[in-house]
Amino acid sequence: MPRIIRAALIQAKLSESAESPIETIKQSMLDKHVGLIEEAAEKGAQVVCLQELFYGPYFAAEQDIKWYSLTEHIPDGPTTRLMQDLAKKHSMVIVVPMYEEDLTGVYYNAAAVIDADGSYLGKFRKIHIPHCDPGFWEKFYFRPGNLGYPVFDTAVGKVGVYICYDRHFPEGWRELGLNGAEIVFNPSATVAGLSEYLWKLEQPAAACANMYYVGAINRTGTEAPWNIGEFYGTSYFADPRGQIMAEAPREGDAVLVADLDLDEIREVRNVWQFYRDRRPETYEATVRL
Repeated sequence: MPRIIRAALIQAKLSESAESPIETIKQSMLDKHVGLIEEAAEKGAQVVCLQELFYGPYFAAEQDIKWYSLTEHIPDGPTTRLMQDLAKKHSMVIVVPMYEEDLTGVYYNAAAVIDADGSYLGKFRKIHIPHCDPGFWEKFYFRPGNLGYPVFDTAVGKVGVYICYDRHFPEGWRELGLNGAEIVFNPSATVAGLSEYLWKLEQPAAACANMYYVGAINRTGTEAPWNIGEFYGTSYFADPRGQIMAEAPREGDAVLVADLDLDEIREVRNVWQFYRDRRPETYEATVRL
């Protein structure tokens, strides 16, 4: 019997000015996403992933300690608990990208993974942290991830997470595949310009090279006062052959749904034996410090 699961990606525009009070912004985005998760449930989604740092603006466009107030503990913070309630209500796996506080002053760009019964399964912390002009000052906010490349055994299958800038590093995609991932979600905040042409190149290539599904999520709109560029949406699913199956619009909020046949992973791997034919003993330069 085919293992077909219905997956959803949620992309959204900032619902308040980034110059509004931080708690106002956060509550507005939480309220919006509760509604969008409800829409995903109505469309039959069994697993959903939200965009990077979903409950705020992309605040790394500037360096200001006021944004540290968006941090929460995972899993003991209010947003994780809210998402656990929603996961249980909708019998839905939810991947929740958040700004995590580990200790005071030690913060991560992270994502909690919550199973369909509302149980917390664990988290991924963004590994690769950019710091560049214009407007990607992430080392001011985030410590590099230290939890490796976990894969979570969920009600819908084996789920991995990679976050935004991570997507430029093929080593992590491969680690997730070797750890058993069937679906890898990449929640992002990426703008038009330098890397836009890579958006539909790298992630389908990763899906093909590792023969699993990839869900790529990007926010939408332009966020004042920084205006570092247009967050161009176009969230999509790529299948294990690297083909884009479904794509969201460039603008506006959207819930993109696709049916993923997890048996296709076996079918593709029986044709393209990339894991069998690996030669890790020859790859010394890729792990040289």
